[in-house]
Amino acid sequence: MEFLIVCPLALIAGLVDAVAGGGGLISLPAYFFAGLPPHTAIATNKLSSTMGTTVATVRYVLFGYMVKRFVLVGIACGLVGSAAGAQLALVADSFALMVFMLVSLPFVAGMVFRTRDLNRFAERPLPPRRALALTGALALAVGVYDGFYGPGTGTILMLLLTAVAHQGMREAAGTTKAINLATNTAALVVFLVHGEVLIGLGLAAGLFNIAGNWIGTSLFDKKGAALLRPLMLVVIALFAVRLLVDLFG
Repeated sequence: MEFLIVCPLALIAGLVDAVAGGGGLISLPAYFFAGLPPHTAIATNKLSSTMGTTVATVRYVLFGYMVKRFVLVGIACGLVGSAAGAQLALVADSFALMVFMLVSLPFVAGMVFRTRDLNRFAERPLPPRRALALTGALALAVGVYDGFYGPGTGTILMLLLTAVAHQGMREAAGTTKAINLATNTAALVVFLVHGEVLIGLGLAAGLFNIAGNWIGTSLFDKKGAALLRPLMLVVIALFAVRLLVDLFG
């Protein structure tokens, strides 16, 4: 039953990621709908999301979007932040963790849905050292969030790298994928060490997520985002209801 619930939603999450971004807002709720406790849901979602992010990162490397100085600093800072965030998640009380998810959900969803053309910030580039320092600071902060919770990390990081560090869209996209892979991997290692990951379920969901990304990038144009975002709203609303029931039911 867990596989029947999680895998189709992981496929849809891959489609959403490919077309509109924010697939984690669907993939994490899938594990809750399947009845997994908060720590296990977050940990297992890290396995499937890491698989999808790995494929996406390889594609961005092939596209030539990676700027070495941004990527190296971002990965180093993201690893530290994500490992710290995952440790915080492990020691957090389940009730407090669900409250955090419920409170942060509207904010994260709002950032995903408000994504617009961000190229205007790149027209005013920052001095190289300042841009590099900001990239590292943003990777550290977002890494903590990704290790602790995760959904929307890629979109949040993309917004911040363009709006705050003034990276161009291509450079920001490449940096985001590299950092996101690093933060996912660091958190996954922490969760694996503590035995919180359901490996079989996570691997299966990861394969479906990869398939969704592949189909999405192959078949959908920009109109696909308009079709998939209402679906995201439905899943987010159901997730919020599930959290409320678990908290107060």
